[in-house]
Amino acid sequence: MSAEVAENLLQEGWKKVDLHVHSSCSYDVPPVQTMHPSVLFKKARSQGLDFVTFTDHDTVKAYDLLGWDKERLVPGVEISIRDPEYIGHTIHVNVFELDSEEFEELELIANQEHDFKSFIHYLKAHDLPHIYNHPFQFFNEGSPNLWAIPELIKQFPVVEYNMQNLAEKNLITATLARKYGKGLVATTDSHTGGMGAVYTLAKGETFREYFENIKKGRSYIVVEGGTKRYLTKELISWVELVFSMDKQLREDMNFTTNIQSFDRIISLIANEKIREFPRLNNLAMKFFRNFSRSGLPVYMYMRTEKPLVSKIEKVLNQMS
Repeated sequence: MSAEVAENLLQEGWKKVDLHVHSSCSYDVPPVQTMHPSVLFKKARSQGLDFVTFTDHDTVKAYDLLGWDKERLVPGVEISIRDPEYIGHTIHVNVFELDSEEFEELELIANQEHDFKSFIHYLKAHDLPHIYNHPFQFFNEGSPNLWAIPELIKQFPVVEYNMQNLAEKNLITATLARKYGKGLVATTDSHTGGMGAVYTLAKGETFREYFENIKKGRSYIVVEGGTKRYLTKELISWVELVFSMDKQLREDMNFTTNIQSFDRIISLIANEKIREFPRLNNLAMKFFRNFSRSGLPVYMYMRTEKPLVSKIEKVLNQMS
C-alpha cells in the first residue's frame, strides 16, 4: 500500500501501530537514555502511532517503569519458547494485553515446561492477543524444523511480516498467512528506536477492536523502502547508539542483533581499545557509520540467507 493511500485511511480514522518494538529493557538493546521506554513512548506518539507497545525479550519491565494503565500504552512482551518434542527450534511469540501474573505464568510454561501446546492453550483460554513472530528467522540452533512451520502458523491468529528478514522470507510468510486465513502485520522489530518505519493499519477505537480486525483480515500493511534500506538504517543507528555509551556499559553489554554480520561489527566496536581516546573514538564511529551506510554488511547478511530461502521453498513445495 502506498503512503498516499495509507494517509487517506488514517484521515478516515484507521489506526496506525507498530506491533514489535524493543526498548532498553531488552537485553540486546543499548541501555542509553534515548532507548528508555518513556522516551520511546513520547517518540512513538509524536510519530502518529495510535497505540504503543514494547515487546521486550522475556520481560515486562517497561510497564513497571511507565505504568500498566497508561493511556494508549498496550502491555506486550516477546516470549521465546522451545519445545524440543513438538517443534525442535526456538520460536518467538508476541503477547499483548497481559498483566504481570499472566506474564509469569507464560514464562513458566515456556522456560520450565517447554510445552508449546500448553502455551497456546493458555493464550486462548485467557483471550490474549498474540502473534507468531518472524516464522523463518532462526537463532543458530543448527537445522530448524521447517516442516513444523506451516502447522505452527495454523495455531496462531496473526503472523508477522518482519523488516529484519529478507523480503523472500516475508513473502513466503504472507503467502502462508493467506493460505490459512491468518491476519498479517508489518513490524520493524526495531532495537534502535526506529519504530513506525513500517506499520499495520486497521480500524478500532480500542486495541482489542484493532487486533480483532487484523485477525479477520480487515487491515493493511504499509511497507516501503525494502529490507536493504531498512536494515542499513538500523545498523547505522546501532553504531551511533553504541558509540554514545560510556566505556563500562559497552564492556558489560552482550551485543546481539540476531544478524551475524551485525554482531561482528558491534562486537568489534565494543572491544576496541581506541574507544579510550576521544578523537580516535570519533574517527572510528565515522568509519563504522560509513561502512554501515555502504550497505556491505547488509549485503553480506542477505547473501548468507539465500541458501535458507531456497531450502524453505523446497520443503514447502514438497508439502504442497
